[in-house]
Amino acid sequence: MPALEIGGRRIEYLVLRGTSRRYTYFRFRPDLTLEVVLPRGRLGDASSAIGQKREWILRKYEEMQKTRRILDDERVMFDGRLLDIVYEKALEKEEILPDPEGGRVVVRASERSRVRELVRRWFLRETSRYVMKKLADLAPTLPAVYKRADVREIKSWGYCTRTGRLSFSWQLIALPERLREYVVFHELTHLEEFNHSPSFKKKLARVCPDYRQREKELDYISPAELSRI
Repeated sequence: MPALEIGGRRIEYLVLRGTSRRYTYFRFRPDLTLEVVLPRGRLGDASSAIGQKREWILRKYEEMQKTRRILDDERVMFDGRLLDIVYEKALEKEEILPDPEGGRVVVRASERSRVRELVRRWFLRETSRYVMKKLADLAPTLPAVYKRADVREIKSWGYCTRTGRLSFSWQLIALPERLREYVVFHELTHLEEFNHSPSFKKKLARVCPDYRQREKELDYISPAELSRI
């Protein structure tokens, strides 16, 4: 998918043909992909149209990022994509049926009030799988060895102790892969540098050269409130 580089942001976009014969429209999908809708039946230059709307695109993109919450009553973010929550009453069996391609996740539960707890369990399971596999894949390349790793409820995305314990938020799986990976790299680097000194940043840059950009992207995503789970 093509992407724009605007104001330090990388914004993926699609070019579509609309029903209007005169107007070009711009709109963002929930996953922050930009749709450029060109006039029907006319030769349109998407690059030229985008160039004229660069300031609006960046402003709108940042506004939407700031409002991206991982979980509310209607939607949940999974792997960086916002999925509509479809509740189905089920008395015998509670289950989560993700359908990322369809843009939704079906939650079957006895009561709607159970949705958040089921999402939490789903995330905890999927985040644990991701973290353990990622650490196993990276283990041969690590300059330092961690003593223990777990996934639990913490206020930050990740945490490293002086004793070598790595902890990650159960909400990590909500993030796009590049941001999940950044969190893992960040905490692994703390095994060598238990601070955020220039030395820490230099070592982080070796394994994640664009870490500054990923940090900025992460700032615009708000974790679910623990008090509401």
